[in-house]
Amino acid sequence: MWRKFTERARRAVFLAQEEAAESGSNFVHSDHLLLGLLREDDCLACRLLEQIRLDRRKLCQEVKRRVTGGDGRSSQDMQLTVHSKRVIDVAYDEARSLNNEYIGTEHLLLGLMRVPEGPVAGVFARFGADLDRVRQTVREMRGQQVAKTMDRPDALDDTLRGRDLVSIRDLSSDEIGKIFEVAAILKSQAVERLGHPILSGKTLAMIFEKPSLRTRVTFEVGMRQLGGHAIYLQPSDIQLGERETVADAARNLERWVQGIMARTFAHQTVMDLAEHSRVPVINGLSDLEHPCQALTDFFTIYEKKGNLAEVNLAYIGDGASNTCHSLTLVASKVGAHMSVGCPEAHEPNTVVWTAAGRDAKETGASITVANDPFEAAHGADVIYTDVWTSMGQEEEREARASIFRPYQVNESLIKAAKDDVVVMHCLPAHRGEEITDGVMEGPHSIVFDQAENRLHVQKAILALVL
Repeated sequence: MWRKFTERARRAVFLAQEEAAESGSNFVHSDHLLLGLLREDDCLACRLLEQIRLDRRKLCQEVKRRVTGGDGRSSQDMQLTVHSKRVIDVAYDEARSLNNEYIGTEHLLLGLMRVPEGPVAGVFARFGADLDRVRQTVREMRGQQVAKTMDRPDALDDTLRGRDLVSIRDLSSDEIGKIFEVAAILKSQAVERLGHPILSGKTLAMIFEKPSLRTRVTFEVGMRQLGGHAIYLQPSDIQLGERETVADAARNLERWVQGIMARTFAHQTVMDLAEHSRVPVINGLSDLEHPCQALTDFFTIYEKKGNLAEVNLAYIGDGASNTCHSLTLVASKVGAHMSVGCPEAHEPNTVVWTAAGRDAKETGASITVANDPFEAAHGADVIYTDVWTSMGQEEEREARASIFRPYQVNESLIKAAKDDVVVMHCLPAHRGEEITDGVMEGPHSIVFDQAENRLHVQKAILALVL
């Protein structure tokens, strides 16, 4: 249950347990939940009450007058009542209706107001608190929060401003956290509706040596939503390294645009662009890494599972793939636990693995390789896979299919993981090869939530870098 809560909301529930214990109850009732909320100073719920001019002190007094007591023998294993669980279910509904993936204190307050029966029934009405008015105030406060953060370029953290994102190794743990923070804000409300075009007047050149659906659409839509523009440069337009050198192309583009995104075959091409360009270069994919994808994936895992340091991720398939490399590097920086299930001849790149190992020692992460896919998937919170044959490897397709067939993510492999495991794939998927149709369309799959988040995370990268 706790993975659905913000830290402030989780603390409010812990305070509710204290309130229950003080009243001698073995159960957390809805009045205890409300008292826990009221004790969490400066949380959004309390600021919301101030906004609608509801006296928090008087409300607290009224609730304490009604508080549910017990036999005086409180238990350490304190449970929520059925009514309190209903409040939390409704709070989650409120969160989703407001485009939030997790429950905040404001959603708990709305849940308490929406469920009519129970100890706090009538208390809000007595103070003149109207549910629709409170819900609208939540929307307005959320909009103000986004506007405050996004209105001015200098309101965003400048740590990444003007920086390249060629590799996950370019980022610190704190910088990854900052990207996630901004992505969550951008996702919570459509900024373009607020009239805050934070990239107004800026243009992103998008270099594609490989075709793409998700990379092109999400970067182009992202720039548009942030008030900027994007130019799509297909292989026949630019012909990097053929019509002119990569260095010359970079030195031209830097005179016209404010950023370059490159989706290339060779990682060296992205590195050369970054070396010779004075504007930021973002790696949209190379043969070594896929940093934007991996950041998106861990942002999605955070939404679904909460604390990344408690997450066990199993990557099943080609351990030498660009996606696996970037996932390994992010896992090591955020303190997650990752096991790569792959054939011995397709284990991760040694340089990447060594870099990830150094970071893992500092963060408490663990990264391991298993040649048995079931060993890698055992007890996993997340199972991840990708195509066995990438663009440029088409001649090897039959041979690779034979090698990787035991590493298919299917119903049998899912059973080795935890009951609430989620399944991820960066797409496009070759259904029936690396993943079965049943798993792709099954209850564990979050692949399309993951795909949506490419937009939000890349918008955050653009907002912070350009």
